[in-house]
Amino acid sequence: MKNTVAFIFGCRSVEHEVSIISAVQAMRSVDREKYDIVPIYVTKSGEMYTSDKMFEIEAFRDIKALLSDSSPVTLIKKGQDVVLHFLDSKFLSKKKDVIINVAFPVVHGTNCEDGTLQGYLEFLGLPYVGCDVLSSAVGMDKAVFKYVMKSANIPVLDCICFSAREYAEDRSAVIQKAENEIGYPMIIKPVNLGSSVGISKATDQDSLVTSIDLAVSFADTILIEHAVTAIREINCSVVGDRESCEASVCEEPFMNDEILSYEDKYLGGSKSGGASKGMASLGRKLPADIPNEKSEEIKALAIDVFKALGASGVVRIDFIIDCDTDKVYVNEINTIPGSLSFYLWQESGVPYKELLNRLISLAFKRHRDRQNLTFTIDTNILSGVSFGSKSTKGSKF
Repeated sequence: MKNTVAFIFGCRSVEHEVSIISAVQAMRSVDREKYDIVPIYVTKSGEMYTSDKMFEIEAFRDIKALLSDSSPVTLIKKGQDVVLHFLDSKFLSKKKDVIINVAFPVVHGTNCEDGTLQGYLEFLGLPYVGCDVLSSAVGMDKAVFKYVMKSANIPVLDCICFSAREYAEDRSAVIQKAENEIGYPMIIKPVNLGSSVGISKATDQDSLVTSIDLAVSFADTILIEHAVTAIREINCSVVGDRESCEASVCEEPFMNDEILSYEDKYLGGSKSGGASKGMASLGRKLPADIPNEKSEEIKALAIDVFKALGASGVVRIDFIIDCDTDKVYVNEINTIPGSLSFYLWQESGVPYKELLNRLISLAFKRHRDRQNLTFTIDTNILSGVSFGSKSTKGSKF
């Protein structure tokens, strides 16, 4: 009997459309002889829908039309099972609940990749692919991620952080701190967004103000770090869990500017007239044209990052090489990378179907391990509790 995998994608995130591309790529690559697939598309307002049409990327060109032909659904607990429940079925054509065996989140950004969705799945007791709540949350927050890396003696660039409120109340103090502690040129980032959204470079005070104003339109907390001027960006993926993991080959993405932009990452194909294929559209040198010893150094660092974070599933870790010093810094981690980094694993000799099989197996393994833990205890503590009066006055029930 085949297991049923629910692919969850979309969600309330600035990376909503990227998630759709990644999810459709994955759903079309799953081993259908081993798994039944159920798509769960989460709208930008947080509603869940399913439809067989969601296996085709063309269906998402007109979201309104797609939803009118889709069924609103939700996930609920029924005994020991988690089921996909249809919300609007008519009595005579009532659609039966579908038992979901494992969830496969293919989501990017805040309100989903940051531990929010993972917490919901933990609450339901449903096995799910990828990083858990804590590693997802830490991986999304660039400042906390840096602190964790520093504690593990993994090289990262120094930074300062401040809130949007602090900036609004005293702009000059924030600017002075950035100039004194970081210095120009600087990179300004929203602390919890991915896909290079809201990131820009400042070379003087005017551009610093412009960059901060952009960043605070996307996030409540802003991070500033020194910009490495002679820079090469190198990416590497890791798959596994804290017990066993391996690193992929390295890639070097091509940038049209000093910062790898959202357009560089996801619109490479569409800008030249072709269809975007998510991160697979990105111009890149694969494998990266770097010495073998530097590649091995980065791959070893990638595994160190993965273990320090307590990650699971597949991640992509972005590195910076300072060409003036040849030093490697960890830039950030993507706990659910665009296109699930399948192109890196294909180059490493792992076909996409095999990668997806491995990720689903890891989800079941973690769930089995967690079932051996104790989360509740039998107690009679309520037998002796009384509030004195039995009156229900004021009760809303």
